[in-house]
Amino acid sequence: MYTTETQIRIHYALTDQMGVVYHGHYAQFYEIGRGEAIRVLGYTYKDIENMGIIMPVVDIHSKFLRPAKYDDLITVKTTLRDLPTGHRIIFHSEIYNEKDELLNVGDVTLYFMDAKSMQRCGMPDALYQKLKDYFPSTG
Repeated sequence: MYTTETQIRIHYALTDQMGVVYHGHYAQFYEIGRGEAIRVLGYTYKDIENMGIIMPVVDIHSKFLRPAKYDDLITVKTTLRDLPTGHRIIFHSEIYNEKDELLNVGDVTLYFMDAKSMQRCGMPDALYQKLKDYFPSTG
């Protein structure tokens, strides 16, 4: 299993009049967590695009348990529970507040796709090589 944590300070523009984070922003929090999880491996989305691979989101699920509020420092815990073996990668996200209370859970599914043909493809080998050691039973 591969897990990273990213902190985000909730600024005013992310909230409604009640000071509560608007639900639509959680997809951005997941994206920030995914981007940082890939960065910890030594890559960026841009690096993957330069390999000729794009990663569109094909499915998102989100469950709201407690609200995040203005000026909260939230932690986005991003986990790959399984090593991708085909064209699909699923990032699981959990969002916590400073009291370590679980606020939100989400799963985002992306496909690896060849940028030229727009056909599904496997994970770039360079990324696979970085991830496989986090999954000893499959690596």
